[in-house]
Amino acid sequence: MNPASRPAEDRFEREEHLPEHYITAQASLVERPLRALKQENAFAVLDAYGDMGTEPGRAEGLFYNDTRYLSKFEMRLEGRRPLLLGSAIDDDNAALTVDLTNPDSQAGDVHVHLPRDIIYIVRTKFLWSGACYERIGFRNFDTQKRRFRIDFLFDADFRDLFEVRGAGRPRRGHVSTAETGTDRTGFRYDGLDGVARRSRLVFEPPPGRLEPNRASFVITLEPRQRTSILVRTEFEEGSRKAAPNFLTAFRDVRRQIRATTAGIATIESSNALFNEVICRSTSDLSMLLTNTEDGPYPYAGIPWYSTVFGRDGIITAMMKLWIEPKIAAGVLKYLAQTQATEFDPAADAEPGKILHERRLGEMARTGEVPFRRYYGTVDATPLFVMLAGMYFERTGDKALLQAIWPNIQAALEWCDRFGDRDGDGFLEYFRETEEGLANQGWKDSHDSVFHADGSAADGPIALCEAQAYLFAARRYAATIAAAIGRADESERLSEAAEALRLRFEEQFWCEDLGIYALALDGAKRPCRVVTSNAGHALFAGIASPERAARVADTLMTPDNFTGWGVRTLSRAEKRFNPMSYHNGSIWPHDNALLGCGFGRYGLKAHATRVFEAVFEAAIYQEERRLPELYCGFMRKRHRGPVAYPVACSPQAWAAASPFALLRACLGLELRHARDEIAFINPTLPRFMDAILIRRLRLGESEVNLRLVRHGSDVTVNVLDRRGPARIHVSQ
Repeated sequence: MNPASRPAEDRFEREEHLPEHYITAQASLVERPLRALKQENAFAVLDAYGDMGTEPGRAEGLFYNDTRYLSKFEMRLEGRRPLLLGSAIDDDNAALTVDLTNPDSQAGDVHVHLPRDIIYIVRTKFLWSGACYERIGFRNFDTQKRRFRIDFLFDADFRDLFEVRGAGRPRRGHVSTAETGTDRTGFRYDGLDGVARRSRLVFEPPPGRLEPNRASFVITLEPRQRTSILVRTEFEEGSRKAAPNFLTAFRDVRRQIRATTAGIATIESSNALFNEVICRSTSDLSMLLTNTEDGPYPYAGIPWYSTVFGRDGIITAMMKLWIEPKIAAGVLKYLAQTQATEFDPAADAEPGKILHERRLGEMARTGEVPFRRYYGTVDATPLFVMLAGMYFERTGDKALLQAIWPNIQAALEWCDRFGDRDGDGFLEYFRETEEGLANQGWKDSHDSVFHADGSAADGPIALCEAQAYLFAARRYAATIAAAIGRADESERLSEAAEALRLRFEEQFWCEDLGIYALALDGAKRPCRVVTSNAGHALFAGIASPERAARVADTLMTPDNFTGWGVRTLSRAEKRFNPMSYHNGSIWPHDNALLGCGFGRYGLKAHATRVFEAVFEAAIYQEERRLPELYCGFMRKRHRGPVAYPVACSPQAWAAASPFALLRACLGLELRHARDEIAFINPTLPRFMDAILIRRLRLGESEVNLRLVRHGSDVTVNVLDRRGPARIHVSQ
């Protein structure tokens, strides 16, 4: 994913220009814990109090379609912030609950007329159907009647998400106050794209005083008496349907969550902390799943990437495929529908290319950023074909594969034609305009592809992992072609995959480094640096077994493995920086793909070490939630990993990582064609003695399994089985 986008006219004039895709950071997202809620195309980023916008420079607000519809909402009691007692997102991510009490409140210089800790306040906040709902409950625990004032301060700046991320604009639309009444007030923004966007705040009961940016209530409570205030913030582009009341909306939120997770396989282990991690991951993925016209799609992450990303959606679907195949089906159908069919240099689009990023905000609509539908990624296209093959292997869904077969053919044609313009047999990228992404692999920072001396690699760039993905894509496509009666095409694809494998081994292998080169530059010179990219060659299966073992050993040395996971870049390299986005940090999803690669080649000891490291990093995170990334400092005793200041949390492929790592260690394969659930040399990490998998489905079969670790061995016990599927265990 790209960290941010900046239009050319706004680049800073200084000695060293900021890169074209950059997130400015005046405040760290980990400085004070943030709370995230999401529902469909809306999300909210709140502080621990349930407020937003109390300090400048933070990514707080209520967002819809990449626009911030509410930039400030703060509750005050007698002019002060209440005292925070506790704050947590529900286990299922349905709502934020905040417990508060009153501070000491003075009248005059000395007299305390409202002593602290007598008024209990609980805030419940959630999103549903184009609105943010909040109930603020009050209870008087004093022995006498108490009277106090509550103020809500609010504002709406209607900033595009790219503005919030740091992009400047020479001009923008007009904000005005709208719909002021006894119980409601609002704001309107007339954008440069011709769209009128509105925020409306509705209070129940009506406040005693309502101003454009403030609502004030005077509350009187007898001893033990309770009362509450309801606030609904509606957001709209154009017309909208009427919002339901608080109780109806809250009921519908819970129903949707239950429907989203109904019927999926579940995991329960002997380790209570792992159970918390896996439950949070399940809830996060459920929250990030967004209904599209083609099925569910996992939005990438909050706050910066709450939208469709091709690469992220594909990899998330791959990681969850054994648990929840419907995600893969939704991703495949959506990306097939949005596949490029014509040339558009501004969007880096060419026929057959798979979408990188979709944006719905004003700056995308006006062309100030190129991301309305942006195709500047080299790997989403072969990954799309890989996912199609993996989905077919898992489900046998021939109908879907036949429906998208023209899209698979177009994707492979793009790889052969536009992805390899010099005809050397490798998949390469370069951007069509200066506004696009300079680097177009998963490490798409401006400084992520370079030579051993630290000098930037000139394009076109052939990335290590892109060749591996293309190899796997051709092999999977060959299997699909054979299944739908295209034997000649299947044979041709198999031969092309093998030819690529031989070329890859010859030109990418660095014998003295014990690893594959990061990339080949435009002059076909290898970028001889040690990176985690090489591990993706194992994930995709292009590496020879002997070299796969050497790559794994190299990545697990102290220069690369920190105890919290494998770094993106070795600390021995010139550009190593443990605090960088891609040059030394640690990404859970990257480690999960490495773990899958290690498991593929039978390197289970390496796979379990990675699994243990990522799990132990997770238990140090608030709410047991794996973030997008964390810093690549070496592990130290008695402390957790160092946080990255602007990491997204939750993040879809980070949340999916524990599922992928567990499958890798178990050696689990679900083979629809054989009607077989196979465990190949299963292992369990040291933190787990046993694991229970319920409702694991394959075709018409459903099984409940219990796996138990006995030293280095694992036994598989079938607790219940319905249907004909075989359970096969091999060492």
